[in-house]
Amino acid sequence: MSHRLPSTPPGLSGFTYVRPLGAGGFADVFLFEQNLPRRPVAVKVLLEDIVDENLLRMFNAEADVMARLSSHPSILTIHEASISSDGRPYLVMEYCPTSLTGRYRREEIPVTEVLQLGVKIGSALETAHRAGLLHRDIKPSNILITAFGAPVLSDFGIAAAVEHRPGTDEVFAMSVPWSAPEIVDEKVAGSVAAEVWSLGATVYSLLAGRSPFERPGKGQNSRELLKARIRKATYTPIGRTDVPPQLDAVLARALSRDPAARQASAAEFAHDLQVVQHQLGVPHTPLEVAVDEWAAAGATVDFADDRARGPVRPSVAYESKRPARARASVARRPDEGTILAGAEPRRRLSTGAMIGLLVGGGALLALGGAVTTFLLLGGS
Repeated sequence: MSHRLPSTPPGLSGFTYVRPLGAGGFADVFLFEQNLPRRPVAVKVLLEDIVDENLLRMFNAEADVMARLSSHPSILTIHEASISSDGRPYLVMEYCPTSLTGRYRREEIPVTEVLQLGVKIGSALETAHRAGLLHRDIKPSNILITAFGAPVLSDFGIAAAVEHRPGTDEVFAMSVPWSAPEIVDEKVAGSVAAEVWSLGATVYSLLAGRSPFERPGKGQNSRELLKARIRKATYTPIGRTDVPPQLDAVLARALSRDPAARQASAAEFAHDLQVVQHQLGVPHTPLEVAVDEWAAAGATVDFADDRARGPVRPSVAYESKRPARARASVARRPDEGTILAGAEPRRRLSTGAMIGLLVGGGALLALGGAVTTFLLLGGS
């Protein structure tokens, strides 16, 4: 949690600043109103004094990953990404009024609602995995609620490829309460099995009102104590009378110390939640997963791209229909500036020629005046 004040909002053409939404370690988020089409949007902008190659790589990857996946109904929609006039990269995203950041600690969320949310976010994760991408930071605060009450997965800022490429640096980033033992021990930087753990830990948190390995009492939940409990991975039942044993069993499997003992995929975890829905007699939440043809389409996200990609001009080649003479190269004279393409160079007129033009022009004006007078007087 950041305790600093937000930075100055960027000046964006076509957008009107409204107010700050939040401040983080690497970026700030502001509420803007887009002028056309008119709608509220969230703008995430990197902090000016910490932008370096590594941060640009993370930013570019987040923009590319979210743009590729945001057609999924349970993944936050990104509208555009660019660089502001003061040089800060920014993302324009769908504005979500609320998140799950503090709600699960304030109130007891109904089991049916949590099951529905778990299936939806599991569908989003499975779609990302089939596209070859890992989220690596699944937790309640990264699940936002849209204006229509739908949960969406956000913040792909530390996303990575499912298959780690040899020779590339691994980034070990974790939110400890929801991180798998192998992540805590830095044995792997990310995997599908670790994502299943984090999703299970998130669903557990929404039901229990605390993360899986928190304990009551002051000083009992330091980072190191949480890590020690996660390494042991001793499952504690949620303890709610309305949580069926079958659901505890699904979560206990997802939070197994051995990655091979967990559900093999996010889709399998979501299916297990659907089975619990069936046992409770509530409607099944559809498993919305992109078909493999879609997941394999499009260019692969380049996680090594650290270029500052700002506004670009179109560079599509086309065959001009103008005559060849009109496509002549631009002529330039040192004393006359630039001549438009296809225009004849200007010729200097002699003094006599200039006088002739002036005299001729005066004669034409006089003749035109005489004709006008003749017609007004009714001449024939």
